[in-house]
Amino acid sequence: MNPLLSKLQPYPFEKLRQLFAGVTPNAAYAPISLGIGEPKHPTPAFIKQSLTDHLSGLASYPSTVGSEALRASIAGWLERRYGLPAIDPATQVLPVNGSREALFALAQTVIDPTRDALVMCPNPFYQIYEGAAYLAGATPYFVNSDPARNFAPDYRSVPAEVWPRVQLLYLCSPGNPTGAVLTLDDWKELFELSDRYGFIIAADECYSEIYFKKEAPLGGLEAAHKLGRSGFPRLIAFSSLSKRSNVPGMRSGFVAGDAEVLKTFLLYRTYHGSAMSPSIQSASIAAWNDEQHVEENRAKYIAKFGQVTPMLQEVLDVALPDAGFYLWARVPRISDTEYAQRLHAEYNVTVLPGSYLAREAHGINPGHGRIRMALVAEVEECLEAARRIVEFTKKLS
Repeated sequence: MNPLLSKLQPYPFEKLRQLFAGVTPNAAYAPISLGIGEPKHPTPAFIKQSLTDHLSGLASYPSTVGSEALRASIAGWLERRYGLPAIDPATQVLPVNGSREALFALAQTVIDPTRDALVMCPNPFYQIYEGAAYLAGATPYFVNSDPARNFAPDYRSVPAEVWPRVQLLYLCSPGNPTGAVLTLDDWKELFELSDRYGFIIAADECYSEIYFKKEAPLGGLEAAHKLGRSGFPRLIAFSSLSKRSNVPGMRSGFVAGDAEVLKTFLLYRTYHGSAMSPSIQSASIAAWNDEQHVEENRAKYIAKFGQVTPMLQEVLDVALPDAGFYLWARVPRISDTEYAQRLHAEYNVTVLPGSYLAREAHGINPGHGRIRMALVAEVEECLEAARRIVEFTKKLS
């Protein structure tokens, strides 16, 4: 067996299952889960229709590089969304089976484990970053989120001697679970560090299309363009249709950026066997080429968060995030794990303890005392969950 597998920690939802073991929820309440970030809004009918219209694609082996039409649709979306100059679909875009597997696979491609490699991750974080680091033979280095910076990671806190060992830096903007969006100054700082030390930046941007302000979140490729970084050196952006288009089961996304890095990544993926079904490719083209359904989906989240957030602010330290579909709240009086366990037992509502999404680093676990709530269901279910959370939290006092 691969000895590196022993370094992997249980996934947050396995920890939650263990936390709830032996707990019988109050049967007076129907179960409501705010635990898993799985979109629950209906899949647009035109995407489902495109998928069924192209089932003949099941008769063909897909190519790893994807169809020219799919790569062109992704390049076109990037240009429209971020105001970018022409993206080369042949060298700067690669379709992937959802951002998760690509985030993992990139580390296996770019890490040289013979050089005492570090993979830098935000803290709290998406656990794939940590697992990818360990299985590539590297060590994760966690940068804690800073509440004073709207929960963006504080990269200035990293000691100077750490940076030369960093080979890959994962970031998530908008962030999971905090919703924080990096500013242009943040990107400028990271690009300068990348230039100095040669590490690759993996920008996880799968929540980019769910936001609450008039201005859309800044993307990594957009920041590079604004700062005059032609060709996006050592930068790879990851995006997905799962949240944008409510199709998590399609497993459809892309990576885009530095052509030299993508060339090597394509080589790895050719052997790895990750190729998107032609039927999924056709439905993905339809999704990337349409913005109306995205705007309608965003409007539902804006209305939902606009109703739920003020209710929860009566009892929790929580604010509207920059973007994404999570609320990152501080709980009063008890630990995040006790809060989640008792809320589940007494009111049949599931939330995720913040400490499960972070690691003890530099003397603290930045998730302790917080919970993550995924407002992914329709508004009435989320409002009912909020009413129960308010009642439960008031009882704590």
